[in-house]
Amino acid sequence: MTSLRKLGSSGLEVFPLSLGGNVFGWTADEAASFAVLDAYTAAGGNFLDTADSYSAWVDGNSGGESETIIGKWLASRGNRDDVLIATKVSQHPDFPGLSAANIKAAADASLRRLGTDRIDLYYTHFDKPEIPVEEIIGALDELVKAGKVRAIGASNISAARLAESLDFSDREGLARYVALQPQYNLVSRDTYEGELQAVASRQGLAAVPYYALASGFLTGKYRAGETVDSPRRAGAGKHLETERGRKVLAALDDIAESHTVPVATVALAWLAAQPTVAAPIASARTVEQLPALLGVADLSLTEAELGRLTEASA
Repeated sequence: MTSLRKLGSSGLEVFPLSLGGNVFGWTADEAASFAVLDAYTAAGGNFLDTADSYSAWVDGNSGGESETIIGKWLASRGNRDDVLIATKVSQHPDFPGLSAANIKAAADASLRRLGTDRIDLYYTHFDKPEIPVEEIIGALDELVKAGKVRAIGASNISAARLAESLDFSDREGLARYVALQPQYNLVSRDTYEGELQAVASRQGLAAVPYYALASGFLTGKYRAGETVDSPRRAGAGKHLETERGRKVLAALDDIAESHTVPVATVALAWLAAQPTVAAPIASARTVEQLPALLGVADLSLTEAELGRLTEASA
């Protein structure tokens, strides 16, 4: 059985792959989403990542579609206690921003859609520097004290604001961030490595990186001269035009071949081995896409392999 990883100081223990819920209600309909959720949990997965705004960007959607599908799945399977649900606040069209009133209203709306009495990990989705950290942390602390939220995290936040938030929590004895959700992968290292990673390391936060596969580029399916029919094609394809992207793919190909595993598994294994990282996030539209992601739980790369990937991606 795959060993779970500690999520910072929260006491929560998570599977080494967090299943991204951004595709539920977007490129995966309800039936496909249920199938993916069933397969992920059957393999031992317990860590679902969503946001109240998923997937408001789709024509005809209004936000909350992903949470609603997860809520219906939880109700039909009766397995709420077996999974940890992470969701986020600040980007829903009806609940924008991080004012105290909005954080509390948005959390209640998320709880209704999820059909549950608590959110295991509640992230501020995008920091709003115009709102004082005192107001944000104060509202999150109220949710924790009310039992509506078990632990709190931050996504898309600067090192300075993260440090300021943690200092305030410590000074006032309020709930403190235990997790950080940065953009981080083999071809996007600059946003996390450095001061943000240093704060997380120093303060004992767990990183749960999004875009772990760089919009699909690190699955290896995007190659020069090949056309892939995917809504993420443009985002992934840009990495093919860089020397870094081509070097990373070459190293991934070699290492994947030596372990007889998919390229995506190796890319996730590199990320999972980085300091502070508890569980990369990756999503699957179909059950067929899942094994390459779940493989991260069983693949340990050697120091030489990790070093080669780190060098290729520098």
